[in-house]
Amino acid sequence: MGGFRSHYGFDAFYCRPGKEGAHEKGGVEHEGGRFRRSHLVPVPDVDTLADLKARIGQIEVAEDARHIDNRPTSVGFDFDYEAPLLAPLPFEEFDVGLTLTPKVDKTSRITVRQNKYSVPARFIGQNVRVSLRADEVWVFDRHEIVVRHPRLAGRYGFRDLLDHYLEILRHKPGALENSTGLAAARESGLFTPVHDAFWAAAREARGRAEGTRALIDVLLLHRRLPSEAVVAGMNAVLQAGSVSPDLVAIEARKAVAAAGGPPPVVIAPPATANAAEDGPEDQDIVSARVISLPSRRPELPPDTRPEPSLAAYGQLLSIQPKGSA
Repeated sequence: MGGFRSHYGFDAFYCRPGKEGAHEKGGVEHEGGRFRRSHLVPVPDVDTLADLKARIGQIEVAEDARHIDNRPTSVGFDFDYEAPLLAPLPFEEFDVGLTLTPKVDKTSRITVRQNKYSVPARFIGQNVRVSLRADEVWVFDRHEIVVRHPRLAGRYGFRDLLDHYLEILRHKPGALENSTGLAAARESGLFTPVHDAFWAAAREARGRAEGTRALIDVLLLHRRLPSEAVVAGMNAVLQAGSVSPDLVAIEARKAVAAAGGPPPVVIAPPATANAAEDGPEDQDIVSARVISLPSRRPELPPDTRPEPSLAAYGQLLSIQPKGSA
């Protein structure tokens, strides 16, 4: 509490009990009761604390239009008038979380208040800095937040993110099907039916292990491309009859460009003479070249410039330095 007061520059003191100190609270308790009775009775039915915060935010916007005791100006108007008169907030926010340094176990999880949370696999065996907050668990790598988990209630629960295990699963693709990360991704909707369709097609075309690795390569694209673009890329690839992760990346970047993002840079591989004799990877590359490059290109005018003469260069090469044989 002392650090909080020091950070925001205010002093705290106890009010005098009884009628002598009633004026010191300024009606805060009365106003809190009015707000609860007006907006939180019955108790709102929400799924997460974030949903409750969003609902209260909407209520606060409506409260700005309220008038107290028939005053001519609203609550929001009075606050806008008084806000410039208040002291400015500090540049840095105060960390209200409890700092912990748990060790990442061999399952790439940390234990915080008897609950387990996944972290990226590269931190296995290391201690990480954690900020335990009222509704979230923040995990840091130095000063960077690497993951923010919703805080679990109760004990012995766990929350896994599939993305944290992709590097491990690429070496052990058979473990993906029954992993807790995949179950959590399906439950949250991040692993869509399009992912399942791509996975099934990849396993049919390349076998279980290599097909799963192809899916994992596509899942890694979610780290640098929007999810909607990756899903659109998988759809385009499946319609073309291919399961190439490289082609998914190309089509996903095209989707980003179509949505107003930076245009993708496509480097087409050289054409193969006998595409029918190539392996599955080469056939995928040929398919990528067919559907990813524009179907129409402007015809360039013929080059009518004369061929450069090399006579002058020949004379230079024939000149020998002085003193040479």
